[in-house]
Order: sequence, then structure tokens, then C-alpha cells
Amino acid sequence: MTITQKINVFFKEVWVEMKRVSWLSNKDVLKYTGIVFAVVIISAAFLGGLDYIFTEIIKILILR
Repeated sequence: MTITQKINVFFKEVWVEMKRVSWLSNKDVLKYTGIVFAVVIISAAFLGGLDYIFTEIIKILILR
């Protein structure tokens, strides 16, 4: 079997497997994407707040 034939067989098998996948609906994708964005924004705000607090603490300790 040549490399070209192997590649063709691979992509045919991939196509068959992709038909078997249970895909989410557009509504579910949007819902879960929104949840991910919310968690990322909340985490970023929390970590940014901690960074600010620790930076101010270090400034106070150094400038004392």
C-alpha cells in the first residue's frame, strides 16, 4: 500500500468516525461558551485583584 493510499484510507476512516460523533446543538455551544467566558473573566479579575493587593503590600514594605 502506497503512502497516498494510506492517507486516503485514513481520511475515509476519519470521515466515518466524524459521522458517529454526537454533536452539541448551537444553543448548548453558546451556553457553554458563555459559561467559559464568565469563568475566565471572574478568574482574571480575582487574580488581577490579588496582584494589585500584593503589589501594594510589597510597595509599603519596601518604602517603609
